[in-house]
Amino acid sequence: MPQADTDDYRRLLLKDVPLIDTRAPVEFARGAFPQACNLPLMDDEQRHQVGLRYKQAGQDAAIALGKTLLTPTLRAARTQAWVEFSQTHPDGYLYCFRGGLRSRITQSWLRDAGVHYPRVVGGYKALRRFLIDAFSAAVERAPLVLLGGRTGSGKTQLLTSLPHHVDLEAIAGHRGSSFGHLDGEQPTPIQFENTLAIHWLRAMEDKPAPLMVEAEGRLIGSLCLPLPLWQKMQAAPCVLLETDLAQRVSIAIDDYVVDLTRRLQTFLPRDDAITHLGERHRHSLYRIRKRLGGVRYEQARKLLDAAVCAHRDHDALDGYRPFVALLLKDYYDPMYDYQLSQRSTRVLLRGDAETLRDWATTSSPISSLPSIA
Repeated sequence: MPQADTDDYRRLLLKDVPLIDTRAPVEFARGAFPQACNLPLMDDEQRHQVGLRYKQAGQDAAIALGKTLLTPTLRAARTQAWVEFSQTHPDGYLYCFRGGLRSRITQSWLRDAGVHYPRVVGGYKALRRFLIDAFSAAVERAPLVLLGGRTGSGKTQLLTSLPHHVDLEAIAGHRGSSFGHLDGEQPTPIQFENTLAIHWLRAMEDKPAPLMVEAEGRLIGSLCLPLPLWQKMQAAPCVLLETDLAQRVSIAIDDYVVDLTRRLQTFLPRDDAITHLGERHRHSLYRIRKRLGGVRYEQARKLLDAAVCAHRDHDALDGYRPFVALLLKDYYDPMYDYQLSQRSTRVLLRGDAETLRDWATTSSPISSLPSIA
């Protein structure tokens, strides 16, 4: 028996149910869901023309124009793409923006091809509304703990080893620091919010224990944390990861040199990848020159140039150590100390990764731990 149309938005989104998004590519690019595939009824230009006709002459005229634009050849091609998706994902659903005309036309064409494929009632708009409301409610009731620590202390490695966490930086596609831009573009704000909400709701369903996120500023790269989460983070207690400087330098080189070079080498030759890495870091360094001061900026720039040359010519990474150490001591650490002094956050625990991991994996409630000044 064919599946019925559904408004069970939670199941669709949290269980990764395959979705056909029949909106135009420009709509999909602005914001979509991780498991959705864009197989549009109309392309961007067709949607634009139909929209203009709707404004000028009403719905009937717009529908008539759409039938003219969607020629038999186009209809056959669109239908074939939907049929192939339905065969690969028989448990999926389709939607348009409001669950109206476009998704109903899609269903009709599929039925003519012998396929009964269900529709999401209310479409993208209803799914998005569900996520916004459910995320706000889940953030409000979530017992939240922040993981703090100096730059390079290994917070992300610790966080992702814990059973109950949300990795904000991974979802944002950015490491959160001045040098944290990863290869490729960040998601759009709507895509970021949708994916974050889905991860958060899944984490809350898996285990109603304290949820841990990394202590972040409101901005992660170009993306802004949703206001309910940001407000919750301002009042949340934290644990602080303590790592010595030598370890922090090594971790930073792994993250900002080794990993980034590997990412760049997926589409660039080795030497070009290292050159590009150096250019990116020089640009990031230039952006913080005022805070560093002229003398330290020139010193850091020369250290970076020498490190990139040694990396490219001799495959040596130790040249980055004095450059990274300078940034940590003279840029990141003073900023961290100031930001920590301005927060009224309750510090539950300080310690190395093993200490914090042991604490996070116990069943003790956070209220049982004393604050540590």
